[in-house]
Amino acid sequence: MMRARAFSFLLVACLLPRAAAAQEGELNFSTFSIAAVDPETGEVGVAVTTRVPCVGNIVPWVRAGVGAVATQAFSRAEYGPELLDLLEQGLSAREALARATAADTGAARRQVGVIGLRGGSAQHTGERTNPWAGHRAGPNYVTQGNLLVGPEVLEAVARSFESTEGSDRHLADRLIEALAAGQAAGGDARKGRAQSAAVIVADARPGVSRRPDGITVNINVCEHPEPVAELRRIYNTISQTLGYRTLEQFVGADVWQLKVMLHALGYYRPGESRLERGPDAFVYDQEAVAAVDAFRRAQGLSTPEIGSPPGLVDPETVARLWGELERMGKARAVRRELKEIVQVRR
Repeated sequence: MMRARAFSFLLVACLLPRAAAAQEGELNFSTFSIAAVDPETGEVGVAVTTRVPCVGNIVPWVRAGVGAVATQAFSRAEYGPELLDLLEQGLSAREALARATAADTGAARRQVGVIGLRGGSAQHTGERTNPWAGHRAGPNYVTQGNLLVGPEVLEAVARSFESTEGSDRHLADRLIEALAAGQAAGGDARKGRAQSAAVIVADARPGVSRRPDGITVNINVCEHPEPVAELRRIYNTISQTLGYRTLEQFVGADVWQLKVMLHALGYYRPGESRLERGPDAFVYDQEAVAAVDAFRRAQGLSTPEIGSPPGLVDPETVARLWGELERMGKARAVRRELKEIVQVRR
């Protein structure tokens, strides 16, 4: 019996250092992220991607009506609730981050970005994080990264997010686009490893979220060959944003978006000054099909006359619709009209 107990003790003693090392490695989220707020809507959110599985489980933290935190490199998950608590107590982001890092003996290996709806923003990149490492901030956002191909990644993230300011797009939509821009610029310097991505947004406005904590968007792609593209696909699908599926004959919220866009371009019910959302608004009826075919014909795209399905709305059609709306100066007004219908609430 004593021999068996001794063997069990030795086995556990041998395994413990390995388990500790594995746990530490799992928390090393060398990555890039963006944390942001929308002062107009009160939304707060974080988007992040890395070449480590399940980045959404540790890095992003949000609190409705308060702010957002990204904790990465050798991530300290406690930074999320601690920093949000300090913001909620009235400290500025700079004061909150200074207090948190001063009390952390591992701060040299951490990277943190924090932004508040009312407390400004602050960032920390420890001197022992993996190169290339750095951070930058702009109006209503902070972006940070380590173990990247270079500063061009964060430059692309910042440029993308700033370009959508005042565009009447939901914060999650803008965050995913900014993340994709950073990925396209090279992203994480490592190759051949599992990848993940996540976006999380909270909204304090009454009735917007179905959850008591105000979370509206929470998409966590734990592992995927192209996690940022998968993040976009999932977001477009659950928001039913026009273009998430190929339209032929369907019923759904994207049909109404299509009708609004075609109306703005003069192809659908041009005699009406404003479309009313009646009982058949979401039905892809023959009137809408004919309007799509007329638009495709005017754009030089394939039509039923040469064998394409009537009312075909594929990604190229969607891109042409938005292109024409931009050209005519109507895109922003249409986005504002459609904003509520593509609101994610799950």
